[in-house]
Parts: sequence; C-alpha cells; structure tokens
Amino acid sequence: MNRSSIKPPAIFLTGPTASGKTALALELVKRYPMEIISVDSALIYREMDIGTAKPDAEMLALAPHRLINFLDPSESYSASDFRDDALEAMADITSKGKIPLLVGGTMLYYKVLREGIAELPPANDAIRAEIKADALANGWESVHRKLAEVDPVAAKRIHPNDPQRVERALEVYRISGKSLTQWHEEQKAKGNDQSWGGDVNAFPYEVTSIAVCPEDRAKLHERIAQRFHIMLNDGFMDEVRRLYDRGDLDPSLPSIRAVGYRQAWDCLEGNLSYDEMVERGIIATRQLAKRQITWLRSWSDLHWFDGEDPELIEKVLKIAPLAPILP
Repeated sequence: MNRSSIKPPAIFLTGPTASGKTALALELVKRYPMEIISVDSALIYREMDIGTAKPDAEMLALAPHRLINFLDPSESYSASDFRDDALEAMADITSKGKIPLLVGGTMLYYKVLREGIAELPPANDAIRAEIKADALANGWESVHRKLAEVDPVAAKRIHPNDPQRVERALEVYRISGKSLTQWHEEQKAKGNDQSWGGDVNAFPYEVTSIAVCPEDRAKLHERIAQRFHIMLNDGFMDEVRRLYDRGDLDPSLPSIRAVGYRQAWDCLEGNLSYDEMVERGIIATRQLAKRQITWLRSWSDLHWFDGEDPELIEKVLKIAPLAPILP
C-alpha cells in the first residue's frame, strides 16, 4: 500500500465488548501522537458512566476522548450525526499533526463514517411514535415480525434485539411504501453501493483497521460476566435508579435501550428480579458481542489480534499498513 498518498492516516480500533480495546488504545496513545475519538453509541450520554464502562477521570487525563459525555439521555443521536461530528474531530486532530484513533464497538458508526449513508426518507416523528407505542405494548419481537412481513431480507439481517434498526427499517416502509431492501437495491443499481467493505475511495483518510478479540469465545464470555458484576459492585443499580427517578426517561429511548440499562430498568419496574436482571444483562451483553463479531467478519480490510496476547502491542505495531504511518 502506498503511504505517500495525500490522504492523512487514521486508525480504526474495534472489537466486541470487553475485548480489550481500551487498554490497547491507551498503550498506543502513550507511545505515539494520537488522539482518541470514541465510536460508542452509549458513551455519548451524560449520567451514564458505570454501565457504559466510561473512562474515568484518571484515564481521561492520560488519554482524552472525544465524542463522549455530551448528550442528555433524553436525546437521540443518529449515525449521520456521528459521521458529521467524527469527521470534524478527525480534521481537527489531523491539523495538529496527530493521528485520529477511533475506538469503540458501534459497528454502524464505522460503516456510515467510512462509506457515507444511503439516501433514505427523513425520519417521521408520528410514525416513530406509533412504532415505539407498539413495542411498549407488545415487545420488539412483535415489531420485528411485522418488519419480516414487509421486508424479510432486512428482518433476517437485523436482530430483534436491535430495536433502533428494526424501528428505522419499519419506519422507512411505512413512510415510503418501499422496503429498506428495495431502497438499497435501487441505489446499488445507480452505483451507490452501501454494502460493508464497498468502495471507500471517497473517504478522506487512509485507514488502518484493527480488531481485538480473544480467540477463545469462552474467555470473552467470562470477561463479559466479570465486567457486569464489577459494574454492579461499583453502583450500577444506583446509577440507573437516578435515571429512573428523573421521570422524563423511558425504555423507548436509545439511551435506556442500551445493554444492561434496559434490564436494570425492568428490575426497577418490578418486571425482573435482581437475579433475573443479572442473568439477562449478561446474556444481552453476550448477544451484543456476537452481533459485533458478525459485523467484523464482513469487514474486508481488518487486521485481527487476540486481545489476550501478551505481545499484542508489539504485534499491532508491526503490521505492514500501520508501521509506515507511525513516527
């Protein structure tokens, strides 16, 4: 690969939850002129620190993170919003002679950042309210079945536990009368292919993409369970209760649908016992990790590393596409 390109360098560091991304990012920032941009749809929210494993003050002093802790949990934030904010942050970091290091596990954010976003009908608040009301009354699995009736291809691709994407796919159909799949096929026919790993030549950075994940899936599951219990010991339920007691939040919001928060909210509402909440929270986190790994497997130019490897940092720095861009 020719690194004499006029495009400035950037690094994407991703992986499933609890895989060791943050530890590797800190090592990179300690050694090289990099700044971190968070790629995490939960870290954006204020008042949600423990359950999102948000970096603490000491960590942020060592390695400041952009795009965290700037939105109230009552507000929504789209992948398109992220793209605009991330490109602005990347340009600022590059202007200072540093390398943007994008770290996180929200795969849709990476995809939209690098490939742009498909032309789709704008959001419709009334239709979204109808879908959310249906979900509150009957559950997201019921909404997912309705999506499968009108767009079986999208329903097969989108997991029922991914309500934001289920909602958007059904919303697109109800607004336009055309399925999300049909919209994408029509744009692909026009040369606007939004498939993962497609043409990214328009992206204004030369990207090195890295993923960390334990080779042993059982080890990842163990780390997920351990981290969930640590969060609980650190006061996670008190954090969720403070959100619950505000009175202006509910499970239809993306913030409260975040893994762990949804289960804790159900516990506070009396729908789950504490033990059931713990079990379902861990299961939901494992399911999230599985979806993240599925996304990663379709990422064409990704360099995989075992997050448990004691020589991880040395191996990462030796990969051919990365070495020439580091001082």
